[in-house]
Amino acid sequence: MAKLVFGMNQSLDGYVDHDKMATEPLLFRHWTGHVEGLAGSVYGRRMYQIMRYWDEDHPEWGADHQAFAAAWRRQPKWVASRTLATVGPNATLVEGDVVALVRDLKARLDGEIAVSGPDLAQSLTDADLIDEYRLYLHPAVLGRGTPFFAGPRPPLRLVATDMVSEAVIRLTYVPA
Repeated sequence: MAKLVFGMNQSLDGYVDHDKMATEPLLFRHWTGHVEGLAGSVYGRRMYQIMRYWDEDHPEWGADHQAFAAAWRRQPKWVASRTLATVGPNATLVEGDVVALVRDLKARLDGEIAVSGPDLAQSLTDADLIDEYRLYLHPAVLGRGTPFFAGPRPPLRLVATDMVSEAVIRLTYVPA
């Protein structure tokens, strides 16, 4: 049975914004290793559209970026959207019941499945499907933006803390 994990970079005041928080090389390599080890990812439309950047090679990329792109392209992806008509390579469009899909994926896959996007994560939290929350805290205060938790924060229990880089700590929580 697979474990469903929701993890994102987050500011100290609880917001997620990949453009406003630097991902230094050590953290970038951490994310590459994370993606390499996934059984797959479930995306909301907005996060998927952001991540589509990795579908095409860019001449300015170094080895780290190429490694992340290769890992992202290899993993199976399921994209929950009512507005997209198509999705890219190695992705499946989910127009129906994403909760039922995730229940099925958890039952038949092994390893970790990442959920990407706060709104999608909230709907899966409401269905009691997320097994672990990973908050990658950056020493930044954004003051506004998209919150990590799109709704009420569920009762959580801290199970681990890890220094991921010189500036970023990962807090791992499970439902209480």
